[in-house]
Amino acid sequence: MKFFDEAIIYIKAGKGGNGCISFHHAKFIPKGGPDGGNGGKGGDIYFISDNNINNLNNFHRKNNYISQDGFKGQNYQCTGKNGKNLFIRVPIGTNIIDIKKNIIIISLKKNKQVFLAAKGGNGGLGNINFKSSINRTPYKRTEGVLGEKKKIKLEFIIKADVSVLGLPNSGKSTFIEKISSAKTKTGDYFFTTTKPILGIIKNKLNNSFISILDVPSIINKSSLGKGLGLSFIKHFKYCNLLLHFIDVSLINIKNNLSLSNIINIINYEIKKYDKKILLKEQWLILNKIDLLYNKDDLIYYSKKILKEYKFISKFYFISSKKNIGIKKLSLDLLKYLNK
Repeated sequence: MKFFDEAIIYIKAGKGGNGCISFHHAKFIPKGGPDGGNGGKGGDIYFISDNNINNLNNFHRKNNYISQDGFKGQNYQCTGKNGKNLFIRVPIGTNIIDIKKNIIIISLKKNKQVFLAAKGGNGGLGNINFKSSINRTPYKRTEGVLGEKKKIKLEFIIKADVSVLGLPNSGKSTFIEKISSAKTKTGDYFFTTTKPILGIIKNKLNNSFISILDVPSIINKSSLGKGLGLSFIKHFKYCNLLLHFIDVSLINIKNNLSLSNIINIINYEIKKYDKKILLKEQWLILNKIDLLYNKDDLIYYSKKILKEYKFISKFYFISSKKNIGIKKLSLDLLKYLNK
């Protein structure tokens, strides 16, 4: 199933019901008097955040949302029923964006947070409202007011403590599956991860949790639309730490890639999307060391990398598949995020 984290929808609140023209008839009052009631209010449209939803897929099946109109007024001064309000459920972390102004109206950050997005129109007035000393039989009413209508963009941002990034087949998904309850599809082919995967690490000492996010891999020229593009990088905005995964078996083997080459490919693409993300701290995760016979040269170059790239503060040698270095990295993550 595809994963959608953006959607454009049209919302239209209900129109108010029309006022009523009516006259009551009573014995000994041949002309009677006005008794037309007011129309009911049109239904409002609300967004409500729901922690049971984790994507915007439903909004690609349906993109028009209309609440109920108010009912017209009745005789005997009866007001028409109000139209039913419409509640649109979205994931926690959804930004409601006004497309015309290109601004975020509100970010729904808590479960069951409610936001009034479009107001229903008021009901029209019945002829009872127009009776006066000089007009005792008014044939006048007003129509209900139209409800608000808007074009809205929904943007779902996954908020995680840690995000992982890397070229395809760098072992990101295997790592997250190893350390958390996340179940990801892994294998030796490009774009194993085709949608964001959120894993949770639990610290048994204090029962605290950290969340770690895997997104589709970045490749050279992702910013030009190659591969799966860069739209998933938006989910890095709120994380505290980036783990940059590198498959060490690629270094100086395929396409003459050096450690610096690989780092530059990833960070160049991120910079094209949002250079502010590169201000976040990065740890370099050198994965699949079980495939190396000698890592002394790699240690030497990794130390040089720390001096060359100021945003990289640490490096780790691990093997997700062979469970090498996983425990230390997990403990360091917990210490770093709980300090």
